[in-house]
Amino acid sequence: MIAKTTSFFKWFIKQETSAGIVLVFMTVIALIISNSALSNTYFSILKTYIPLGFGDFKLKLSVFHWINDALMAIFFLVVGLEIKREFVEGELSRPKQAALPILGAVGGMLVPALVYVAFNYETPETLRGWAIPSATDIAFSIGILSLLGSRVPLSLKVFLVALAIIDDMGAVIIIAIFYSTKLNVFYLTLVLLSFLILIGLNKFKIKSFFPFAIVGTFMWFFTHESGIHATIAGVLLAITIPHEKEIHGHTHSMLKKVEHSLAPYVSFIIMPVFALANAGVNLEGVSFIDLLSPVPLGICLGLFIGKQVGVFVFSIAAIKFGWAEKPDNCNWVSFYGVGILTGIGFTMSLFVGNLAFPDSDIIDGVKIGVLLGSLFSTVMGYIILLLSTKKNANI
Repeated sequence: MIAKTTSFFKWFIKQETSAGIVLVFMTVIALIISNSALSNTYFSILKTYIPLGFGDFKLKLSVFHWINDALMAIFFLVVGLEIKREFVEGELSRPKQAALPILGAVGGMLVPALVYVAFNYETPETLRGWAIPSATDIAFSIGILSLLGSRVPLSLKVFLVALAIIDDMGAVIIIAIFYSTKLNVFYLTLVLLSFLILIGLNKFKIKSFFPFAIVGTFMWFFTHESGIHATIAGVLLAITIPHEKEIHGHTHSMLKKVEHSLAPYVSFIIMPVFALANAGVNLEGVSFIDLLSPVPLGICLGLFIGKQVGVFVFSIAAIKFGWAEKPDNCNWVSFYGVGILTGIGFTMSLFVGNLAFPDSDIIDGVKIGVLLGSLFSTVMGYIILLLSTKKNANI
C-alpha cells in the first residue's frame, strides 16, 4: 500500500503505542479498585455531582458525566482533526489507497452489529446496544502491533490506523443519529449559529486558535443542552480548524499544531481517566451463565468474531475486485491477524455502551463483553501475527 511514510505518522505510531500501555494499566487499576474494599468509594466518587459555570450557562453533572461528556469532547476533537488531516493529505486522500481501509471498516462495523442483533433480537430492550462492538481502539491495537516490532510491515500499521480512524468517524455518525435524546430546537439553532461563526473564522483566516476554542466551548454547552451528545461538538469544531499543507518542509497548519498540542493530553490524561472511570465493574456474584446472557455474549462475539470476519471479507472483496491494493510486504495470514486486532474495541465501545444503556444495570454486562472481546482479539491477533511474520521483516 505504501513504501514510505511521513515523520508525523511515525510520531503518531509512537504516541499510540505508549498510550496503549497506559490504557492497559489504568484498566487493570479500575478492575482492581472496583472489586476491592474501595469499590463503594470508587462508584460513589463517580456519582458525585459537581456544578460548573455561571448564570444560564451553569451545568451540574456527575464526575462520570464530566469525564464522558466534557473531557471526551476533547478526545473527539482530536479524532476529528485526525480524520480531516487524513482526508486532506493523508492515506485517505488517495482513492485507491483509501478504498481498502474504508471498505474494511464498513465490514468491521456492519458484521459485528449483525452478530449483536442475532443474540438480542428477542429482547428489544437490549437491541439499542447494536453499535457497541463496531469500533476499534487505535491506542490498544497499535500498542499490540508495537510489541511485535519490525515483524509487522509498516503498511499494515498504516492500514490499521486508517481503518480505526474511519471506524471512529462511523461511530461519530452513529452517535449523532441513533443516540441523541429529545431534541431542543432553540439550542440546536445556537449550535448551528456557533458552527457558522467557526466557519467564518476559518474563511477570514484567523491565525489564533483562541477564538475557535471560545466559540467551541459555547457550542459544546449548546450541544449538551440540545439533546445531541455533547462530544459531537468536538467533531464540529475539528471540521472548521484551518489546515494548510506543508511548504518547503514547514507547516503553517493550525490543524496540525492543535493536534500535536492536544494529542499527548488526550493519550496520557483524558483516555486513561476515561478508562479508570468506565472499565470498573464489580464481578462479585458474576457466574459463567451471566457471561452467556445476550448483551455480553453479543458484544464479545461481535468484537472477537464479527470484526475479524467483517474486516477480512470486505477487504478481500475490495482487493479481488480491483477496488483496492493489498498492503505491501505482507501475507494473507498476517493481514488476517491485523483484522483480528480490530476487535479491540474498548474506548469507543465502552463510550457507546454508556450512551445505549445510561444508568442501567445492563452496563455491567456491556463492560464484561467489551473487556472479554477485546482480550480475546488481543491474544489471538498477537499469536497469529507472531507466527506469520518474520523477525527481520522489511518495512
